[in-house]
Amino acid sequence: MIRFLAAFFILRSLALAEFRQPVPDVFLWQDTCNVYVLKHDDRALLINLGDGSVLEHLAEIGVKQVEWVLFTDHHREQCQGAQKLDRQATQIAVPKEEQAFFETPNEFRHWNPRLSDKFTVHGSSYLRPPAQPVKIDKGLADGDSFTWNGLTLTCVSTPGHSPGGMSFMLKQGERTLAFTGGVMHDGAKMTNWFDTEWDYGFAKGLDALIATVDKLIVLKPDIAFSTQGPVIANATAQFKTYKDRLTQFRPDYVRGYPVDNLSKRGPHPATQPTKAHYIVKVTPHLYMFGPEMAGKNFAIIIADSGHALLLDCGLFPKLVLERIISDMKEFLGLKQIDACWISHSHGDHFTLFPALKDHGVKFWTMDTIADKCENPRYYDYPAMIGAYNAGFEKAKIDRILKAGEVVEWEGYKLHIDWMPGQTEFGNALWLELDGKKIVFTGDNLFGDPADPAQNGHECVNARNSAIIDEGYLVAAKYLQKLQPDIIMGAHGVLMTEPKAFIERYHDWAQRIIREYKQLLPDANYEYLYDPYWVSAYPYRVDFQQQATQEVSITVRNFRDTVQQHHVLLQLPPGLTADPAFLEGTVPAKSRQSFKLKLTADPAQVPAGVQMVPMDITLDGRRYGQLFDFIIQAKQPAKKDTAQ
Repeated sequence: MIRFLAAFFILRSLALAEFRQPVPDVFLWQDTCNVYVLKHDDRALLINLGDGSVLEHLAEIGVKQVEWVLFTDHHREQCQGAQKLDRQATQIAVPKEEQAFFETPNEFRHWNPRLSDKFTVHGSSYLRPPAQPVKIDKGLADGDSFTWNGLTLTCVSTPGHSPGGMSFMLKQGERTLAFTGGVMHDGAKMTNWFDTEWDYGFAKGLDALIATVDKLIVLKPDIAFSTQGPVIANATAQFKTYKDRLTQFRPDYVRGYPVDNLSKRGPHPATQPTKAHYIVKVTPHLYMFGPEMAGKNFAIIIADSGHALLLDCGLFPKLVLERIISDMKEFLGLKQIDACWISHSHGDHFTLFPALKDHGVKFWTMDTIADKCENPRYYDYPAMIGAYNAGFEKAKIDRILKAGEVVEWEGYKLHIDWMPGQTEFGNALWLELDGKKIVFTGDNLFGDPADPAQNGHECVNARNSAIIDEGYLVAAKYLQKLQPDIIMGAHGVLMTEPKAFIERYHDWAQRIIREYKQLLPDANYEYLYDPYWVSAYPYRVDFQQQATQEVSITVRNFRDTVQQHHVLLQLPPGLTADPAFLEGTVPAKSRQSFKLKLTADPAQVPAGVQMVPMDITLDGRRYGQLFDFIIQAKQPAKKDTAQ
């Protein structure tokens, strides 16, 4: 009955689907993406495939056989129906640079992610390959000509929306048609944001996209056929507008301070040297690393009693830690480090965890952060501790704090507050110390408040669970209300007299929200910005010890009205789910979690990492297999142990 209802739901959404013919000899079918059908007699060439439902309707336009499917890129919602193709009759061509994404997709999902993993943002993949391998008959390179039944498609490398994306140019009389994949949505907008986010805020994907748009402007297409949204008329004019928007957006996207100078700065004028190696004094009880250790994580409050509180600690060798602890005991009155407070979920802020535990140090952080430290593999976020090869895979938190909590320590009141920004999973600690209100802000803002050109924002990265309205804007308003005298950023960044700096930070947050709303075609831009609006916990589900596991699927609603969803899991062989799909509603402006049980038969589940895509329909719109989680029931073969 469950499977029948799931099938009925999908068929119901297709019942009203029909072919349209935007130009002669090109038919358009819409399901999880736009599928374009080029027809010759009773034969067809498809550009992209979607969920494959087009195959059941081709007879309606007189097509008996599909000879070729050309994919503009690897994104799963464009190829999730590939298993429905008759591979005896149909061949597949893809961009050569993305051929591996189709043929060996599981190589791009890792059980033990590392910072250096290819096509990831610090371990979090930005690829969306098919769940099962797809055999490719032809890899296409930039400049190739693809000839089919008298038609010649010119292959143009157009990365940006995808690492090796490709467009296909076709002359039709005096017109130039361009099948451009996800490069641009009608209205001179982005198809989505998260597919162009290839690095940690350095604009690699954005710059590739701008270069691609330049290339397409030179080719002067009259009509562009995109993977999502309407067919794009006046394509060249729209590409010109699009380039202007992307170019104007770029300065606000990249960091609001000179990031290259972060590790080259000299001594801060508000600090004084000490006899302890690498340590400088900020106030009589507050110390931090000097310029020799710029970029490392270490700040410490030493109370009159000699007891101390660390504020983050990472990215330098254990031997250095032992040396500075010894020096601080000799020269600064240190007797015991009581605790290390962790500012946010990224592993580089506690890589010295084992060494500090050897010194009896306890670890504190907020409740929204603790599980990311203790179970980092359960998440698909960048920079989890396991990604750093620090010699340990997780860190047990000794004291879990709540937002708004005040901790009494050595006569000081330590105020703990939620402070998102660079990531949702951050907190601030502030106190009155040596006559100053000092706040420790993690990685939320950096820079020199005295430089009016700087607004301080750190990396914009959607994979940090960092929607601007819920992140940097919240952080800016928090600092406006707090009015600190000193901001202590992580990585040794000291910011004094920050009032005007905070205002610039706030103005930037408001401005970039407006820019994202202009760039993205959904009225609720978050659906095209956030790669986690449907997510699984745990992200990595381990069946190697226990055959049945519980998984929680969380669905977000960014709208002002109730939202209806249908989520169908595509399960690998040997895996079953109860329930088999999730259908329900989520109240306005909220998120809701739904539990399901997964059971694996190790005899049937393939070895190694397997993907479980989630096929999403939202308020009647079919998004397809946008998001996934991964499982493992059997150890991979020896050659795949890097996963």
